[in-house]
Parts: sequence; C-alpha cells; structure tokens
Amino acid sequence: MEEDPKPEKRIRILQIIFILIFVAYTSRLFAMQILSGDVYRTRAQDIARRTSVIPAQRGEIFDRNVSQPIVLNTDSFVVNITPADVPKGEIPHLISRVAEIANIKRQQIEEKIPPQSYTLYQPIEIAVNVPFAAIAALAEHRDVLPGVSWQSRPMRNYGNVQSLSHIIGYVGNITRDELTMLYNRGYQQGDMIGKAGIERQYDELLKGKEGSETRTVDVRGRRVGDTKNLRTPPEMGKNLVLSIDSNIQLLAEKALGERMGAVVVTRPVNGEILAMVSYPWYDPNIFNSAEFGAEYQALVSDPNKPLLNRAIQSNYPPASTFKIVMTTGILVENAFPQSQTVNCPGEITYGGRTWHCHNRYPGHGRLNLQRAMAQSCDIYFWQVGRDNLGIERINFYSREYGLGEVTGIDLPGEIAGLTPSPQWKERRLHERWSAGDTMNVSIGQGDTLVTPIQMVNMVSMAVNDGVIYQPHLLKEVRDPTSGAVEEIITPRVLRKSDITPEVFETVRNNMRSVISEGTARFPLDIRSVEIAGKTGTGEMGLQDRWHSWFAGFAPYKTDNPEEQVAVSVFVDAVNKWEWWAVYASAIIFQGIFANQTYEEAVTSLGLQYLMPVQGRRE
Repeated sequence: MEEDPKPEKRIRILQIIFILIFVAYTSRLFAMQILSGDVYRTRAQDIARRTSVIPAQRGEIFDRNVSQPIVLNTDSFVVNITPADVPKGEIPHLISRVAEIANIKRQQIEEKIPPQSYTLYQPIEIAVNVPFAAIAALAEHRDVLPGVSWQSRPMRNYGNVQSLSHIIGYVGNITRDELTMLYNRGYQQGDMIGKAGIERQYDELLKGKEGSETRTVDVRGRRVGDTKNLRTPPEMGKNLVLSIDSNIQLLAEKALGERMGAVVVTRPVNGEILAMVSYPWYDPNIFNSAEFGAEYQALVSDPNKPLLNRAIQSNYPPASTFKIVMTTGILVENAFPQSQTVNCPGEITYGGRTWHCHNRYPGHGRLNLQRAMAQSCDIYFWQVGRDNLGIERINFYSREYGLGEVTGIDLPGEIAGLTPSPQWKERRLHERWSAGDTMNVSIGQGDTLVTPIQMVNMVSMAVNDGVIYQPHLLKEVRDPTSGAVEEIITPRVLRKSDITPEVFETVRNNMRSVISEGTARFPLDIRSVEIAGKTGTGEMGLQDRWHSWFAGFAPYKTDNPEEQVAVSVFVDAVNKWEWWAVYASAIIFQGIFANQTYEEAVTSLGLQYLMPVQGRRE
C-alpha cells in the first residue's frame, strides 16, 4: 500500500479548521455573555416567569332598600394541579399525597384529572372552598408536591336567602359549551359564571375584570426576585340593586308557607317586582360545598323540583281568574248586554254530558255580568262564551292581556304558557275544535295554561287602563367602590291596548264586587285597604284536590298609582285543599298596607287558628 505523500499538509488543514471553529464559538460566547448579556438575561428571566390570574370579586346584590347585601363575597382557597409539571408516571402517587395531606377525596381528584389530561400545561382545579389549614399543610410539603398550586378566590356567600334563591340563582365553573359561546366576550377556561337567576342574567355586569400577577420562579416553582411592578389588580364587578323589597318578600314567603306554589307582587305603574316566591326553594350555598355533586343530584332527583321557579317556569290552568279576560271581551264586543241575566240552576246539559256549576244546588239563579263575576258562576260564562263570544274572540282578548307569550322578565328560563285555538288543536291533537272546548276555555280550564307572572300582568293591564309594563327585577346598577348610581332602569311598556278606559273601569268594578259581595268576601274584605281581584279553583280531575288561585290589586281606588300593588298567588293541587291562595293574599295585602309582619297580619285578620298549618308540607 502506498503512503499518503502529503500527510502533514492534511493535518495542518484540520488544525486550522478546528482553530477557526474554536475562535467562532469563543467569539459567539463572548458576544452572548458580555456584549449582549443583558438581553439574554432578560430572556432567561422571561422563561422563568409565570403569570397567574387574580380572580375579580363579583359585584354584590342588594334589595331596593340597599341596607345590606343579599349576596356578598367571602375569601376562600382553590387547589390546582398542573399535570405536565409532574414527573412522568408520578401523577397517581401525587394524587394520593395531596388527598392525604389536604383531606380531599382521592376520587374527586381523579375525576378532575383523568389520564388523557396528564400532558396538559394548564392548571386544573381539583378542589374549591378549601380550608386554610389544608393550604398550610400543602405549603409545608411544597418541595415534594410538583405541579401543585393554590390561590385565594372570592367565594359567593348567599347567606340565608331562602325564597330569594330562585331570583338570585348561583354560580359555577364555566363549561366547555358555555366557553364556546362566550369566548369572544372575554370569558376564559376556569371562569366562574352565573348559572341561574340574576347571577346568570346579569353575569357580565357582576363578573368584573380579572387581574394578573407575573412572578419569577426557580426550577421548583418558588418565587424569587421582586414582582411589585408586575401586578395588575382585578376590578370588582358592578353592584346591583333589585326592585325586591325584603320585607314584602319575607311576608309573601311566610304567607305561602310550605305549600307548593308561587307568589308574585308587583307595582303595576312601572313593572317592578316587589316579591317573587316559589316553593320549594333550595340553598344556593350548596354549590360552594365540597359535597356539591351529591347535593346537586339530590336536588335534581327531588320529585318536588326545588330548582324550578314556579312563578315563571311552570304553567297551570288559570281557572276562574280567566273570567277577567272573559268580562273584558264581553264588554268590548257587546257580545251579551251586561245588564241581561242568565239563569243558573246549578247544572246544564250539553253535548251528552252534565256540566255542574260550583254552586250545584240550588244554583245562583239569575245573574247579570257583574254578579256572575262576583259569584264566579260557571254557567253564565259557559253559555255566553259558547253562544255569544266564541273562541276566536276569546283568544284575541287572551293575547291582548299577554297570555300565551313570555313577559320578558329579566330572569332566564321563562315559559309562554298556552292559549289553545282550533288551529292548535288540529295541528297538535289532530282533532276538530268543539263547542265543549270553548266552554272549558271560557272558565279557564281545558288546555289553557298560564304562569303566575302572567296573571299579575293581567291584573296590571286592568289597573293601568290597558298598559302593561315589562316586569323587571333590576332597579339600579352601582359602582362597587363609590356606590354611585351608574344606571337606573326605566320602565318599558310591554303591551298597550286600544280598549277604552271605560271598559277597564267596569272590569275593576266587577273585580271589586268579588271581594265586597262575592266569593272572596270573608277572607279579603279587610279594613286596612280595599282589594279588587278574582279567585280561581282549578280542577285536576281529583275528588279532594284543586289548584287555588287569586289575582288582584289594592288599593281599589287611589289618587296615587305609585302605591298600588298587584298580587298573584298560586297554590298547587298537590297540597292539602284549604283554598289557601285567598288567605295568603289577605295576609300579604294586610302586611303591606298596615306595615305589619306576617305574624302581626295574621293576628290582625283573626287567622291565628290557621297558624299550625304554616310549618306543614303536604
């Protein structure tokens, strides 16, 4: 084999190449460390910086008197785990240690951090409302708990809101579906969001603006350096003042008692809701509880449906309260002279069946429109509705009063009810409309369905000579720091009828006769104020159970419309029959106009003998 003739030359070339590489690297290191050292040190610090969110406190919620908040915030802690910060294969062991140290159920953590999330760099919230003692225990073991962090978070405190729960609602973590819809409006993963009631309706006003804190940490996540200038403070959400009067709310709550049903009290002159009660209610504080899952399931599976706001989310046959609509239609159409009488023998035969008035024997005798309303005579309205007014005009005046449509109250989940028509029956049931259907509708039975909020609107139209203001709960928006009023909610006309004031005056007079000489004379003819309204007893096909209704207003006559209130009370047929809606209404009117508590109103009305039933749930 021949030797390379020029080995020294090749070696020298390699030496030169190595020297050049060394000089290049040395120059580059000199430039990076000396000439551009500040730049790269800053970049290194950036890499070691972590930015965390500082949750904003939600705005507080007050009643109209603004004496103390109904809903406020309390300090609490949440614990997070960032799975990607945990060494591979160590997450199950970490979960066990965190569960033991912080007294958090292992199953709860495992549900929050399934195996498919082990590579996430995003902190996952594993527990809320964690006691300070548990946080202190975690801090003691921080060096052996990689990926575990915690932060202070304001927690909603609903106190003892009881019947206000359906109005206030509650908050919870934003879901994936909610985030999809709300991402473009500034919402992010991990946000607390209103889930029901005012919390949901006005979430964007209440939620405030989150702050942030950027801190420099070492490889173990411990804070180093000064970060005073890297903190953006959060901004608290707006405070809301509701139209609710807590005294009237408590009065209505106690007047309804533990009876499944609803109460709505409004100001007809502007649509403000003074009280809204739905029973049974629930405790919104359970959504902050460590046992949230089990307690929520208990609420969902409860056959009495405590999460349902019966004032706006349940509908029922209006029964004889519907005779307010019938009276209006008869007067406007002059369908049957109001002075002309109809004989009520207690029952009539039509369509091969016998129709019984509530006064079966001997019947009411001969009645005109005013007395038929006062005595709630079914036979009068059956005959006039069937033979003189007709279903099309009945439906027209039902819609005129806003029945079959949502009121637009500022709460989520309102339903519209139903005003049945021949077209509806043919489309839905594939059956032809009959005169018997018209008779049923004429007394608020059959397929007609209304909500308690619609009933109070119906009364408001009669009070306001044909105007209904949209019912609303929000009264003012205030700055959380100064308390300055930023917005006052102005009344909005929901419906305005062309019916003449003279017709509504006659309707009001007939509603007054129900109390002065009719079916509600004993319980509602009270000294403190003159009441006008209409009772209703809804049939459910049961021998001893009926829905109980009252819809009315007071004072009957006044020079100051601001003092008038409209009341709608509904008691479900599942309760033991005691015709309670009228008694509850009497207590509410007495309490409002005599400035009395529930107990004082009951004593003034001489209803003490009914007190034992207040704590009974049927």
